[in-house]
Amino acid sequence: MTTAQTSAGSLIREWRTRRRMSQLDLAMEAEISQRHLSFVESGRAAPSRDMVLHLAEQLSMPLRQRNQLLLAAGFAPSFGERSLTDTTMAPAMAAVEIVLKGHEPFPALAVDRHWNLISANAAIAPFLADVSEASLLTPPVNVLRLSLHPGGIAPRIVNLQEWRTHLLERLKHQNDASGDAVLIELERELRTYPSGLKGSRPVSVEPNPIVHPLRLAHGDQVLSFISTITVF
Repeated sequence: MTTAQTSAGSLIREWRTRRRMSQLDLAMEAEISQRHLSFVESGRAAPSRDMVLHLAEQLSMPLRQRNQLLLAAGFAPSFGERSLTDTTMAPAMAAVEIVLKGHEPFPALAVDRHWNLISANAAIAPFLADVSEASLLTPPVNVLRLSLHPGGIAPRIVNLQEWRTHLLERLKHQNDASGDAVLIELERELRTYPSGLKGSRPVSVEPNPIVHPLRLAHGDQVLSFISTITVF
């Protein structure tokens, strides 16, 4: 039994728990015996590369996490990853810029998987007015932190409690699905920020993946927006 095998088994058990599956549930989905799965999780059996990928598929693990599982099991990663600055990504980035420009005069921005700002159109300027904490605008700019930090946009969000609840629920859902350590830490940080109303109870937001209200004070006006999110 090796550390790599034990680590692979621990990762499988961790993701099974995250998906709220029993050993029997996963074994049935993977069409293997519960005994064999138990041996894999405990490190008593070393899974083959195909078995690692098969279990990862049943657990709906993100590709990055599948690579981590393969490495833990002693295999090379299967899924390539390229930075947005890679020259081969230039056409994709050009398409992003076209989409952002096409949204004007309405604000639009592009973020990475950790909600760090990649690009934005000119209409985003009103959102950045009166940001009192300059460090929030120092790259990499995290748009969730900028939105909810008391030195960021939060003081100007008229419906801050509702907007905060919506963002945190979305981030929690993303964390449950991805298990991304960076996002989990970001969620912990954001939950320490003030909600906008002292002594108030948390607001429950109805699940709606398309339309979410944001009301932003701008001078003597209140700008009202709905948000849409496109993933590619």
